Amino acid sequence: MQFTKALLFYAAMLFTLLVITRPANAQDTVSTNDIEFTNVEPVRPSSLKKSLVAKPNAKAPSALQAKANATGQNQTLWALFGAGFLWGLAAIFMPCIFPMLPFTVSYFTKKAQSRAKGIRMALMYGLSIIVIYVVLGLAITLLFGADTLNSMATNGVFNLVFFALLISFAASFLGAFEITLPSSWANKMDEKSDRGGYLGIFFMAATLALVSFSCTGPLIGTLLVQAAVSGAILAPAAGMLGFSLALAIPFTLFAIFPSMLQTLPKSGGWLNSVKVVLGFLELALALKFLSNVDLAYHWHMLDREVFLVLWIIIFTLLGFYLLGKLQFSHDSILQYLSIPRLFIAILTLSFALYMVPGLWGAPLKSISAFLPPQGTQDFDLYTSTLTNSKPATTDTITRKYAKLFEKPAGQNPFFDYEQGLVYAKTVNKPVILDFTGHACVNCRKMEADVWTDRNVLPVIRDDYVLIQLYVDDKTELPLNQQYVSSFSGKKITTIGSLNSDFQASRFGSNSQPFYILLNPSTQKALVESQGAIYNIPEYIQFLQSGLRAYHTK
Repeated sequence: MQFTKALLFYAAMLFTLLVITRPANAQDTVSTNDIEFTNVEPVRPSSLKKSLVAKPNAKAPSALQAKANATGQNQTLWALFGAGFLWGLAAIFMPCIFPMLPFTVSYFTKKAQSRAKGIRMALMYGLSIIVIYVVLGLAITLLFGADTLNSMATNGVFNLVFFALLISFAASFLGAFEITLPSSWANKMDEKSDRGGYLGIFFMAATLALVSFSCTGPLIGTLLVQAAVSGAILAPAAGMLGFSLALAIPFTLFAIFPSMLQTLPKSGGWLNSVKVVLGFLELALALKFLSNVDLAYHWHMLDREVFLVLWIIIFTLLGFYLLGKLQFSHDSILQYLSIPRLFIAILTLSFALYMVPGLWGAPLKSISAFLPPQGTQDFDLYTSTLTNSKPATTDTITRKYAKLFEKPAGQNPFFDYEQGLVYAKTVNKPVILDFTGHACVNCRKMEADVWTDRNVLPVIRDDYVLIQLYVDDKTELPLNQQYVSSFSGKKITTIGSLNSDFQASRFGSNSQPFYILLNPSTQKALVESQGAIYNIPEYIQFLQSGLRAYHTK
């Protein structure tokens, strides 16, 4: 049983870290709302701005694009539901909840005059838990609104707030303090739970939610942060549904089959160890939100090797804690090392050691989606090996914004649509128009895992002209290039908002990554546009279909 619970904790960790990297064709949705921290004066051709303003009746998204957007959002909801479910399973083993299992079950078995009534009461209790948490998720959406939730993905202030929240949650789990609600709230709920019938059972569930908040609060907060930055309107409700379902199942199941309580391990110091482990994971997750802000505003404080050093230290310390070499104030003395704890320590320290070669530029493809781009690495022994097999096509054109944006490994893209289009016409090559983002983990995964493949890299590098347009960059446009979009009605003030407006108005999409194979002369798509495709043969087929369409024009 202890080995099973250990696996559940690490499953929750891995799923949380992977929740943002959805399956093939998954996309991230970001908003054009921004807060400008950086004021750089780039020179942007006005022709692109004029082309956007001159099209009040913008092209509506195609059926395929609309379906792709809907599919991406559905995958996001399912991913958040799964993350919530695993966080809910982890919450069961929190010190505030686990000891309440036998107490709650004994209440139902004593109150029920028959087994059938006991089952009904248990089911009502579980349903009440689900209703309470789902209503909380829906309240988040109603309180902030869909637009606000959508803007959180790349908004600097929100990401900094999320970073601070996760750091405080981590400190709480590590024993610095407890996040609690006013005791009067729990007392009032407890008084109302004395009422008979289903209403009393509902207030019992509400009491559980309030009393256990010191343990579940950081988990719920982390889940809601993930939901908020996903951009999906129903994301908070989906996450809370998964969380509450996992929390309700054991209470309901043990109330129906009370004899199963004998299989549970006894409460003890291991419950606090669960909180500490989750605290370390909260620290690691917090750095991702800080990295998003660092990239979008070009602070260059959390480059790839700095990010990796912090993760290596965090997971090394976690491994030492599991081995009993570190101890916090609320920990019990570790008398001996259990086999499951040893195995988890081995996995944790192995993961920390796996990241060490990344300090010299190793791609670390299993976690590449969460790391800052390869181009932020100061000492990189990896990228140069990608071009050794075949010399890349070189040119002497200075790319606009080349100092602002990081190049994908082995590629030399343009970051300005007009400049890239002119060059493509000159060399008679089709264009890969890549709408991407600093906070887009699927974009980083595509660049690190797919674009570096030895069969993919030369096709993009030699047969296409790559144009990358960042939709979440916060670099301010000169005043004479700022305008009010006729498509969205919003004021366009940054490079990111300009590119996002261009994507939405011209191509009817606001998801990233979004790949369009263009004929530079007609500026029309050669084949249907695509999102992330992690299957390399399928992505090669996509690239080859564009080449065939271009050369048979």
